[in-house]
Amino acid sequence: MKNTRKPLVAATAVAALACGVTTAYAFAGGPLLNRAANGDVSVKGGAARLDGDQTTTIDRAIKRSGAKNVILIIGDGMGDSEITIGRNYLVGAGGALSGMDALPLTGQMTHYSVAKDGKPDYAPDSAATGSAWATGVKTYDNAISVDIKEKPYETILQYAKKTGRATGDVTTSEIQDATPAVQVANVSLRKCYGPKATTANCPTFAKEKGGRGSITEQLLDTRPDVTLGGGAATFAETAKAGKWAGKTLEAQAKERGYNYVTNAAALSRVKSADQTTPLLGLFSAGNMPVKFNPLLATADGGTKPAQECSVNAEWRKMPALGTMTDKAIDLLSASKSGRKNGFFLQVESASIDKKDHAADACGQIGETDQINDAIDTALDFAKRDGKTLVIVTADHAHTSQIVDEPTPGLTAKLLTGDGSEMLVAYGTSPFGGSQQHTGAQVRVAGYGPGAANVVGLIDQTDLYFTMKDGMDAFQKRGKSAEAPGQATKQH
Repeated sequence: MKNTRKPLVAATAVAALACGVTTAYAFAGGPLLNRAANGDVSVKGGAARLDGDQTTTIDRAIKRSGAKNVILIIGDGMGDSEITIGRNYLVGAGGALSGMDALPLTGQMTHYSVAKDGKPDYAPDSAATGSAWATGVKTYDNAISVDIKEKPYETILQYAKKTGRATGDVTTSEIQDATPAVQVANVSLRKCYGPKATTANCPTFAKEKGGRGSITEQLLDTRPDVTLGGGAATFAETAKAGKWAGKTLEAQAKERGYNYVTNAAALSRVKSADQTTPLLGLFSAGNMPVKFNPLLATADGGTKPAQECSVNAEWRKMPALGTMTDKAIDLLSASKSGRKNGFFLQVESASIDKKDHAADACGQIGETDQINDAIDTALDFAKRDGKTLVIVTADHAHTSQIVDEPTPGLTAKLLTGDGSEMLVAYGTSPFGGSQQHTGAQVRVAGYGPGAANVVGLIDQTDLYFTMKDGMDAFQKRGKSAEAPGQATKQH
């Protein structure tokens, strides 16, 4: 397979080192970390990532809550193991991911869901976990922003819109998939993408029953300024009730003023997006293609020669996640609402999870690379802006592990960025099955005003309050970026 790795030290780190900045990047918006190893990892001090006392660096990173803009970036299934596997392959053991590892304030986050009886479910799905940060409410697996009684709750995107902010929802999955759906819909089952599935499986939410409708119909009603991802197939379905009964969801979107684009060239030509002409970019029928071609773990994978990943030709035809993130930030920040009141944007790299399920080591690494590019883009904006809170985390942990020798399960051997071999194991399903989510706490990291609230151990529901309180603090202080303290939680 063709080597597609980036240099061992990211370009931003090289630039920082050239300027004599080894501990943090000194930008107006606050410090970003350079945590690449100091040198040859085999000699004393070479593997160390710190250079001197970090107190001043961390102190400079703590900015009081008051966020004009909030960018929430989700790696679906991106546990600590998935991050480490990606880092080792892409930049080597002593390297640092230019976006992921630059965030100065980090913590750990619990992510259990709850069953219908209210008891904890320790290995949750993406619907329940996404609903937790979207609404501040724990719920059952498969639920989209409803509680265990199926009561709907306002999402943080909907709240941001209510406060006059521009809003966006970007993903590499179908835009109806669980993580993007939790921001724009309330429904009892995550697979109720369109009218057909909703009538059959979520009847009380169906439009013809007086309900809110399918996830796609609710997306059109919620009307984010920018929505980008896959999932075009569902838009061929026909509405069963309401003003657009008998018309396809695509036709409805266009009649409602959406700028409906379907390829990278059309996306690049978009100059504005707002409530008059919101942007709806659908770039594939289902999930968007992943960056790297597959390297599937097998029962004998540990005995095979180490492989390198190659770029998927289909992915090259699509807008990359970093490109979509950059476009969304540009459009939201330049809109009238964004300039005046700020914006909320959720970004998801969805197929870390999907390729982990498939025991596809290269697939999941490529999507970790994609989220790193999205983080780079968000931090580049945030460090210039100075009023933007960036949070990076995962919805749940997953299966892949770095091991020393072949296991009774499935393994894949990779040649890493520093020329060493890494064995990646998957042990929760046989070959051809679906690897399982795991329940370990996940990393959460932040940058900008209010980011200190991710430090230590938090729960997923805390993200909702951190984002909401930060936006409230900005408004309450006359839209100042330096509002002191957090607002009291309103449960």
